[in-house]
Amino acid sequence: MGGIARSSRVIGGAGVLALALALAACGGGSKGGGDSAGSYGFPQVAQDDKAEITVWVDADRSGAADAFKKANPDVPIKVVTYDGSANGSNSFRTKMQLFDRAGSGWPDVVFSTQNNDAAWASQKSGGKQAFAAVLGGGLVPKATLDGFTPGSLDPCTVEGKVYCLRNDLAQAVLWYNKSLLTKFGYAVPTTWEEYQALGEKVAREHPGYIVGTVGDAWTPEVFFWASKCQANGVTGPTSVTVDTDTTECKRAASMLDTLIKNGTTPNVSVFTPEFVKKYSGKVLMMPGPAWYAGAIFNNPQSLNVPKGQLGVAAPPAWQGDTAVTGNVGGGTWFISSHAKNLKAAAKFAEFVTTADDYQVNLAPGYPAFAAAADKWVKKQESSGYYATDLQPIIKAGTEIWDGWGSGIFSQEAIWAKTMTPAIADGKSLVAMLPEWETAIKNQAQVNGYTVK
Repeated sequence: MGGIARSSRVIGGAGVLALALALAACGGGSKGGGDSAGSYGFPQVAQDDKAEITVWVDADRSGAADAFKKANPDVPIKVVTYDGSANGSNSFRTKMQLFDRAGSGWPDVVFSTQNNDAAWASQKSGGKQAFAAVLGGGLVPKATLDGFTPGSLDPCTVEGKVYCLRNDLAQAVLWYNKSLLTKFGYAVPTTWEEYQALGEKVAREHPGYIVGTVGDAWTPEVFFWASKCQANGVTGPTSVTVDTDTTECKRAASMLDTLIKNGTTPNVSVFTPEFVKKYSGKVLMMPGPAWYAGAIFNNPQSLNVPKGQLGVAAPPAWQGDTAVTGNVGGGTWFISSHAKNLKAAAKFAEFVTTADDYQVNLAPGYPAFAAAADKWVKKQESSGYYATDLQPIIKAGTEIWDGWGSGIFSQEAIWAKTMTPAIADGKSLVAMLPEWETAIKNQAQVNGYTVK
């Protein structure tokens, strides 16, 4: 998880015609000589459109590979399941470095649960060619790239070039229990100031009920990202700006200090038995990612909120400011620059990110590809589970703030090590902001970043 360079979404590409010309330059899609110049903007090996492609997926994406095989029985494909670099295991990068040293063995397409892999996959390693293929030079049609939700390819974009395709978005929205709000006579807050005021009112009038949590490592991505806090200003492959001594950072920290202290935003992870036992039926509202719907609300193993109660609202705005939001997860698909069958690799990557067969009919998360996302939302709404329509999720998908980057280092790991224990010790988040800044800068420097 986590955000990449705070890039303007500059997407190259010469469209379908250029794709056809580029394939011809590579030997027309049949066996031919290598292309050291690289028709797509990177060096390529001799191409063979009959060559089998090897695809790495995590267990949750195995259905995507199955859907592709069903729709494309003529494409030879080998599917390998791995951990998807989940929980910061960094297995994707580690394994590619081993293949770099061996000079062979790279998979042709890789799925990663992380949003920051373009930061390293776009760069040479040990003098070796970058793993990730440039997608905007004709390998993937410009029309396809332009079809992704605006801003969704920012984590894949390094210095104006696109290196991956987003699988799904995990934009933060405001989930709420419509039945409880109506029962208590409360209105859905539209600003963070109203959200805090409601939290204070809940503490007085309905103690035991909550309006959020700070028990998970993605807390900064929900609250500080949405406040435009300059804690993760990745501006290039090796540069980052970190400044937590700003109004934007302090207002989010101050709000959380108030709500933590009064008990309405507890320091308990949503994925713990303690949370389920203590707060089932007690969650009045919860700022969090789109996937909270199925992961904790409509889940018999978690809060199991009954049908017709769960509503969703757009992310609140800070008074006098435009509404933006953060992102918690999602996933990315990379095509290897070493692939011997780039045509098939590109076909697979496009299918699993844009085709209804997977993204609408099977995918559990909100698709990054706009047309699929619209259909996915309509399908979810038709279930009759939700108390409101899901249009706020679509809106939030276009409001992810581009000032929070996707560096190699993990913001979540830093938060978990530095801030979560401080909250447990009763320390003020406002007072801890300087320590958080220092921890981010130190970790960035360890990873080779120039820190400003």
